[in-house]
Amino acid sequence: MTAQKRTVLQMCPLLPSLESELASYDTVRLHELADPAGFLAEHGPEVVAAVTSARVGVPDDVMDALPGLKAIVHFGVGYETTDVVRARARGIDVSNTPDVLTDCVADLAVGGLIDVMRRLAAADRYVRRGEWTPGGYPLATRVTGKRVGILGLGRIGRAIAARLEGFGVEISYHSRRPVDGAAYRYAGSAQELAAGADALIVATSGGDGTRGLVSAAVLDALGPQGYLVNVARGSVVDEPALVAALTEGRIAGAALDVFADEPNVPGPLLDLDSVLLLPHIASATHETREAMGALAFANLRRFMAEGVLHTPVPR
Repeated sequence: MTAQKRTVLQMCPLLPSLESELASYDTVRLHELADPAGFLAEHGPEVVAAVTSARVGVPDDVMDALPGLKAIVHFGVGYETTDVVRARARGIDVSNTPDVLTDCVADLAVGGLIDVMRRLAAADRYVRRGEWTPGGYPLATRVTGKRVGILGLGRIGRAIAARLEGFGVEISYHSRRPVDGAAYRYAGSAQELAAGADALIVATSGGDGTRGLVSAAVLDALGPQGYLVNVARGSVVDEPALVAALTEGRIAGAALDVFADEPNVPGPLLDLDSVLLLPHIASATHETREAMGALAFANLRRFMAEGVLHTPVPR
């Protein structure tokens, strides 16, 4: 905070309304510079705050080039693309945008579950191809009354569970530890959760701590009548194991909003009617994105005025 200038560094393209708000500060758009490394070498000490997306974060090399950095503001609930432990060791606080996207992500998770179990998108393609004949389309699976396991009972996981209660499903969950006050059955591992579920919904955070958590063993436990829905991060699922399970019929289907190497989707999934493929759109509504932008800017504004963040990532 002792730098002569107090520059805000924008790491990547952001919501237009948020970018408009950022213009009220001395903001530099790093992604638009012809020589980003040169700018960091010359002006890095002037940067006190960085604003970024959940997908981009602040890489270690950029963090190292910013000796005066004190705040990293994420547009998004995820922050695994920034090494938060490393940042805090340097006295840099980190924020995200929790709560405001919970409802839309939960809505999409339930929508994906209904779609893949009832084969809605596949049925739409069937009609568009002109293949509709009476009794020709295969029977699907109902959602009502099924056993649904939720991997990660945080804000989003609880919102998914609340919506599914209306379908009369039997809900269980697995988190790092049992959640106080949760009315649902706790499973001691992801594999145990999958073994007792007809559908597994992945709603846990990303990052190294959950990488590959949905393993080949978890998918085998889910079984040939089981369905997977992922609205978390592609890294949480062992993607090669998932592709193998789907192509070999060892699970019944999947609804996927996230992938390991976005925007690249494994080729074998493209021709499977048992898979719903979405382009990471769980929070992609006008209302939610504007709320995310407003909260991200509230974090920056408070930091620039008071030196603290509005919604810091929990320690």
